Amino acid sequence: MFGKEPENQSVPSGQTSIIAQGCKFDGKVEVRGTLRVEGEFKGTIGTPESLVIGKTGVVHANVKVKNAIIGGQLFGNITAENKIELQSGSHVEGDIKTKRLVIDEGVFFEGNCSMGAKNPAAVSPAKPTPPMGDDKK
Repeated sequence: MFGKEPENQSVPSGQTSIIAQGCKFDGKVEVRGTLRVEGEFKGTIGTPESLVIGKTGVVHANVKVKNAIIGGQLFGNITAENKIELQSGSHVEGDIKTKRLVIDEGVFFEGNCSMGAKNPAAVSPAKPTPPMGDDKK
């Protein structure tokens, strides 16, 4: 009971780690599953399954995740393997790179957005346009 180490140390993939409202954290966080930020975070985020920034959450970090739902504030670039959702009232300053992007009404976003194929070489090149003025009649 007391002083006894748990036998199974594995973390279930559905686990959620929380930085609660009123909590300020500077540093590096690595989690499995979902990371939910309701407080303030500055630093780096190890690749979680999902990142959720709640309405009261403020994150100053470059983020790389599979999915993200942002309801609060993000200052930094974010790359999501699958999807990013910017909820109404959220504030994002930084570049976004993802396959799918959902932006609700009332979002503040300043930065660049890149969407599409993971490998730019996989996209077929466009046909070259003929130079102007070479039409012979």
